[in-house]
Amino acid sequence: MERFFVFVYGTLRRHERNYYLLKEAELVAEQAWTEGKLFDTGFGYPALQESSSDVVYGELYLVTEGQLYRLDELEGYSVEGQDNLYNRKKQLIFHDTGKTEAFVYTIAKPNNHMLKTPIVSGDWKEYNLHLRKQDPILYFAYGSCMDDARFKLAKVDQYFQKVTGTGILHGYTLRYSVKVADGGRADIVEEGGIVEGKVYEIPPDCVTYLYRREGVGSCLYRPTFVDLFINGSLYKDVLTFTVVSKEAETAPPKHYSEEIIRGGTGFLSEAYLEKLKNHINILCKQS
Repeated sequence: MERFFVFVYGTLRRHERNYYLLKEAELVAEQAWTEGKLFDTGFGYPALQESSSDVVYGELYLVTEGQLYRLDELEGYSVEGQDNLYNRKKQLIFHDTGKTEAFVYTIAKPNNHMLKTPIVSGDWKEYNLHLRKQDPILYFAYGSCMDDARFKLAKVDQYFQKVTGTGILHGYTLRYSVKVADGGRADIVEEGGIVEGKVYEIPPDCVTYLYRREGVGSCLYRPTFVDLFINGSLYKDVLTFTVVSKEAETAPPKHYSEEIIRGGTGFLSEAYLEKLKNHINILCKQS
């Protein structure tokens, strides 16, 4: 049976309203990106316009012919159609373990009038995060943000008083995949494994601080959304951050390592803490 790679960026993503069409498909990468410019149409879904100077984030799936047919129906696309809402084309999709050519639905040029509001981040879920004005947000910290020392220095520790519990993230490995002046910084890389961290319940106005701390404006990290197990229960679309341009691992500086271990002590499992310490020691010996 022939199968096809498809990249989705809007309401077909996990936990979005049309995800049911992909529920039985194989998820290849939930951290995936491609060239394009994303817009809010104002109709409750986004549209992608072809562009080589912008990036759109989404998910990569492997689908059957029947599943692809149902996606075509949703997107108003037919192979012979002269009046398509979207066109389906192949383009290169990037993810943490490589790159894959996949189908992408882009807005048909006669429908460019639907492109109302540019989504600067290129991420439909991140765009919707900013529409939440009242609801608390779950935030998964796996690096130095598990420690409260810098929260206190920045006078924002009041935002981080409510700890929901220990988050268990499946399918990822903790790496130090970005280098700043004094050494590496933590990242989650979608290459299998488990990452443990601390989950906070934060108010929406705390997001501004996290964006500044994580260097979102300078494209050091970007916000993303993951599913976690907390005390045996699954929590969906929890906010976290991942490195934008991943590099070979670099040993973290001592002060940063101490923040991670200090912040994780009492929350992370002893086995995971020991694994973190051993990995840091190996990186330091290699540097």
